[in-house]
Amino acid sequence: MSTLTLPRGPVMADVAGFRLSDDEKQRLRHPLVGGVILFRRNFDSVAQLKALTAELRALRQPELLIAVDHEGGRVQRFLAGFTRLPPMRVLGELWDAQGQAVAEATAEETGYVLAAELRACGIDLSFTPVLDLDWQHCAVIGNRSFHGDPTVVTALASALQRGLARGGMGSCGKHFPGHGFVDGDTHVAMPQDLRSLDEIRAADLQPFAALAASGMKAVMPAHVIYPQVDNTSAGFSRVWLQDILRGELGFDGTIFSDDLTMEGAAGAGDIVARTERAFAAGCDMALVCNRPDLVDDLLARLAAPVQPQLAQRLQGMAGQGEQAAWENTVASAGFAAAAARVAALAVPPQQLAAGPQVGEAH
Repeated sequence: MSTLTLPRGPVMADVAGFRLSDDEKQRLRHPLVGGVILFRRNFDSVAQLKALTAELRALRQPELLIAVDHEGGRVQRFLAGFTRLPPMRVLGELWDAQGQAVAEATAEETGYVLAAELRACGIDLSFTPVLDLDWQHCAVIGNRSFHGDPTVVTALASALQRGLARGGMGSCGKHFPGHGFVDGDTHVAMPQDLRSLDEIRAADLQPFAALAASGMKAVMPAHVIYPQVDNTSAGFSRVWLQDILRGELGFDGTIFSDDLTMEGAAGAGDIVARTERAFAAGCDMALVCNRPDLVDDLLARLAAPVQPQLAQRLQGMAGQGEQAAWENTVASAGFAAAAARVAALAVPPQQLAAGPQVGEAH
């Protein structure tokens, strides 16, 4: 199959296993597709993952973006051959116990190790960091959050972002404008946050504002309704995405929808209606996960949206540096020492898995 020259489209799909089927190759060559998100089911070994990403990259030019949820803790898709990353709460606890300087240096090193190992396998992007505050309300966020203090979350997430950049990777802050105050899991419900905009601005928006000003490449909104601000969830809200994120915070990077097959998106209609609403609100790229039948339905019926800045924004998400150079980096003694320091942050398995599972992570 020859390489297709085609601009990246605004849909991010997924694949079933360790290699691409012929049907998947055809699906991923559709003009509306621009990226692929990988899951635990797509990983058997580092060698297999490199072969899979090579297959994906050979399909099109410019290459499809390849992404993964690889935050650490209970949301780390690839394990064998990768450094086991701590939940981000561990970095917040380090701040409380040893102070800002130690915690920031450790967060930056964690981001660097995270990114470099993925770049060495041909991955462009991890959907990280989680910028949600830990209000002690939301189990699905829980120890994925750095801390409850927005100042601490901002500082640690900024340090992690610097590390990601050193590792050749942009950052994706989530879940805008903050998922930590609600007690529902948007994978299975549609929670509501009843606070005012001023209350949210005073706390939850602070990390998003700071990272937007310091080079954050992407944002993923929450499938949460904030009825005092808008009566639709943030990912379908022009108020949140256009007026506040783009206008007030000045963010000009890529806005990814969260997975449009999640229950938190179900109220927006069928998959075509959900995607159209996400684009109308201001999303640049729609994620459709775990349902290839819905991807096919979407690709058959969706009219291509007018997105004059899409190509530039998606190019900004592409990983930096050649994969071979990152392979050499992660094989070096200096990198091994950094990875060992990050691995030493590991927590007991029962704490590592604390909280509801997110996708396939365990």
